[in-house]
This record gives sequence, structure tokens and C-alpha cells, in this order.
Amino acid sequence: MIIDAETLFRMLADPTRLRIIMLLTAEGELCVCELTHALGLSQPKISRHLAHLRESSLLLSHRAGQWMYYRINPVLPDWAQAILQQTLSGNRTTRPYVDDHRVLTDMPNRPADSCCA
Repeated sequence: MIIDAETLFRMLADPTRLRIIMLLTAEGELCVCELTHALGLSQPKISRHLAHLRESSLLLSHRAGQWMYYRINPVLPDWAQAILQQTLSGNRTTRPYVDDHRVLTDMPNRPADSCCA
């Protein structure tokens, strides 16, 4: 599916989904455990938002053992990728995005080959 502007902006309109997208745009790929830690939200809430983002074709996921990892879909149209990059660039130092990134960076036991214990 090729994402259209209405779908992209609908996905970005939700604050939790926007925070997830900003972290993934900055970091590349993250495990659900990293997202729950960084945003301070429950795993079911994060997973529900990730499902919406995946269904809209904004995200791709893959399983590594019992852990799910997510990343921005690399085949998004150039205009959609530009919007995500510009949004990150313009908000990188504003709250809550700067706080989310700091909490993620300070997370102990971040996954390398396996995810959070």
C-alpha cells in the first residue's frame, strides 16, 4: 500500500503515535520494550498504536525471538519521508520529544542481540 496524505496526517495527529514516529525516525529501529520505557506507557497501549501505524504502512515490524522490533517503512514516498524528517528536525529539542529521547538513551539494559529482561 502506498500511503496517502490523509492517512499520514491522521496517524501523526495522535500524540502517542507522533512520539513513537519521532523516536523511530531518530533511532532507526526500536523494540517494543524500548518504546514503552521511553514513553512511560503500558505495553498494550504502545502495541495498539504500533498496530495502527503498521496497518497504515508507516511502519514495518519483525520478530526476533519473543521481541517485536519496529522501523519506519523505507519505501514510503519521498514526500512522506521528508515530512517525518522535517517534523523530527523541527521538534528534536522540544518536549516531550527531547524527554523521550533522553529516557531512551538512559535506559539500562537496552537490547543488543536480545531484548529487555
